[in-house]
Amino acid sequence: MNTDLYSSTLRQLNAKIIPFIMICYFVANLDKTNISIAALQMNADLGLSASMYGLGVGMFYISYILFEIPSNIIMTKVGARRWIARIMITWGIVSTGMAFVQSANQLYVMRFLLGMAEAGFAPGIIYYISCWFPKSNRARAMSFFYMGSVAASIIGLPVSGALLNLHGIADVAGWRWLFALEGLPAVILGCLVLWRLPDTPEQAPWLNSDQKSWLRQRLQQDNAGVEIGKGHGLRALKDKTVLLLSLVWFLQAFGSIGITLFMPLIVKSMAADQSNLAIGLLSAVPFVMACLFMYLNGRHSDRTNERSWHLGLPLILSGLCLTLAIYANNLMVSYLLLMLTVGFNFALTPIFWAVTTEKLAGLAAAASIAFINTVANFVGLGLPPILGKIKDVTNSYQYGLLIVAVALIVGGVIGIIVSRPSRPAKTPPHPVTES
Repeated sequence: MNTDLYSSTLRQLNAKIIPFIMICYFVANLDKTNISIAALQMNADLGLSASMYGLGVGMFYISYILFEIPSNIIMTKVGARRWIARIMITWGIVSTGMAFVQSANQLYVMRFLLGMAEAGFAPGIIYYISCWFPKSNRARAMSFFYMGSVAASIIGLPVSGALLNLHGIADVAGWRWLFALEGLPAVILGCLVLWRLPDTPEQAPWLNSDQKSWLRQRLQQDNAGVEIGKGHGLRALKDKTVLLLSLVWFLQAFGSIGITLFMPLIVKSMAADQSNLAIGLLSAVPFVMACLFMYLNGRHSDRTNERSWHLGLPLILSGLCLTLAIYANNLMVSYLLLMLTVGFNFALTPIFWAVTTEKLAGLAAAASIAFINTVANFVGLGLPPILGKIKDVTNSYQYGLLIVAVALIVGGVIGIIVSRPSRPAKTPPHPVTES
């Protein structure tokens, strides 16, 4: 094993691929979740109840679910570079178009179109990472990718809150400025994808011939041991492992979708006297914890070559922290527990996708990753309207969040079971490069 060649190749992958896809995912989640900040003004302007807002949020996931698997399959045919560029350009256009919504029905239509445009992006990037990074480094690569998503909450929520202060400029509401300005970066980045993301390592001008050869052999070696390989194709969707992984990701999504999309409204209910900018800042802080937990958990999992407990335990802890937050009588304690809830909920993410891509390869991987993500998006379709309805009926998010807590704990238990290796795990024959 040539350690210098290994290290130099991984440095190139980390420098050329990771930062760019982090920025892309940052913009993707900014455009998907900025509705949570826009709601602070938009709901009143359009006369939306909590239930109507929840339905508007959920419409995104109807089209996302319908087009997720076809999108990932098309990507394997036309190439990741062209397809990811198409996705980003179209969702940027639709996101900007949200600024022109005048009614609840128009909101529902635009959210549906946004889901259609963005379908396949996240699973497409996950599949793309699995085609470039050896499995011994995959968890940390996934953690950096998902930091782009979390950064949309850390940076995006305060920025979105600040954009609401443009209210009245040119007689345009602040939430309309928010949608108009935050949709444009996706179009620009979509054009840059055509230049920045090669389809395969062989097409990367920044890898020399020795690095390409080493990476090709390493990835072939990793894929040789997968449980569900190229020959399975779409039949992999019926596999027990794929179905259990889908269930884990579905239950995890109760936290990542339910809490994320309602975070500003939950914080507002805890601190009603704060400004929109303050609410945005308070809503962003828990996601700083998420970035830290994702990196540390992914790094430790790669170093120890252990996946099972790194996947399941954080989800269990997330559910327990949320339960304690619900029943804590002190607002500061509740807020701190909410921070831990978000941190632990995201901590399993890089491990989950590392496990998934270690068990799958080829078309089976592309289709299964999209299927797993699609199943989880049913939470986005059903949970926001349910949480909104519970809030309307009880005037509290308490009972809805308790449902989320139970789902997280159950998901963690299943995660520990399904991620256990089918054979004794071997220690990687090389050191793990620091990122």
